[in-house]
Order: sequence, then C-alpha cells, then structure tokens
Amino acid sequence: PVVIYASTNKVYGEMTDLTVEEGGGKYRYAGMPNGIPEERQLDFHSPYGCSKGSADQYVVDYARIYGLRTVCFRQSCIYGPRQFGVEDQGWVAWFTIAAALDKPITIYGDGKQVRDVLHVNDLVRLFHTAYENIDKARGKVFNAGGGPGNQMSLLELVSMLTEKEGKKIPISFDDWRPGDQKIYVSDIRKVKQHLGWEPAISKEAGVEMLWKWVRENKRLFAGF
Repeated sequence: PVVIYASTNKVYGEMTDLTVEEGGGKYRYAGMPNGIPEERQLDFHSPYGCSKGSADQYVVDYARIYGLRTVCFRQSCIYGPRQFGVEDQGWVAWFTIAAALDKPITIYGDGKQVRDVLHVNDLVRLFHTAYENIDKARGKVFNAGGGPGNQMSLLELVSMLTEKEGKKIPISFDDWRPGDQKIYVSDIRKVKQHLGWEPAISKEAGVEMLWKWVRENKRLFAGF
C-alpha cells in the first residue's frame, strides 16, 4: 500500500524573517525569493500545527524504519469547486461563498496577509503523480502549494470577487487570531525536481472556476 499524508504549512509556524511589500495595490512577500523550503526548522506554533506536525514526522519515520511507502505533503491553501469553506477553514472558498450570498466577511488582521494558493485539481494530480512514482517519493516530505507565482493577499481576493460580483463586498476587520501566519509562500522546487510536478492552474483561473461553481450552485448553501 501507499500512504499519502496531507500535512500543512502550519508546521513552519510564524514567518518572522519575511515581510510584505506593497505595489500597485497588491501585496507580495519579500525575504526569500523562492518561498519557504522543506529544510526550514519546524515550529508548530499552534495546537493544530502540533497535531499535523507530529503525524508528519511519524509518516517520515515509518518509511525510514519499516520501509513503508509513505510520502508527506505540506499543503498550502487548497481551494476549488465543492469546497464548503467556512470562516475558520478554507478562506478562499469562504470569501467566494460569502460574496455570492451577500454575507459579511470578517478579516482578522489587516488583510495584507500573503498566501500561496493551490487549486484542488493540481493537488489531486500531485497525489496521482506521487502514487505512480512512489519509489521516488517514498519517505520524503514535499511542500504542496501554489508557490511564488500563485501568491495572493486576502485583500486581493476581495478585489477579484468585487470585480466578478459587480458590487461592493461588505468586509470588516478584527484582531489578529493566535496561530495565524501573517505571511507564507511555499518553495516548490523540491517536488518539481523529484516528481516533475508544478501547478498548472493560475490563481486567476482557479478563482474564476470556484466562483462560477458557487454561483451555479447557490442552493447548496441555503443553510449558511
């Protein structure tokens, strides 16, 4: 059997050595041109990060000690159709759903937080690639994110959705939440080197796909 473990970027904790720069109304991270590599020291920084990070290391060790065919992906902001995002989980989907339903959006912090986003179709393709090439992937840890080319701030997504909806989206701001990363972008060079994978769906195309799905299936969100 093959074990694919879905870990998270939260195992890296706070990115205190990264900063955010503004240009043309958009926000981009600065400090490491390729993003955060897998070799970075882990700093779980939250109960969620601790639980995912512990399992992350078990998966690696079981491959090393017992020869199991395991691979670990530290995923970053997965989004796409059929994602029922809520305020605490799945921010890209939640913002999109809230915009379509005229629900207020609360941004915790200043909205300039930067993330790299990865469309679920690209993630599924990565899982298939790892399965088909498990001898290359076994025992390894890979970042699975959109990388520097798919970084986006919260305010940028709001701007994209405002243009699509053709109306102002109500947003409010509240205090930063403990454990939230202000900045995170994945270095995805390792997974490209070992498995030949990289994202194929841009953030613009991916958000468009998600937005269309939400608009066409608003009945599914009657209880939101």
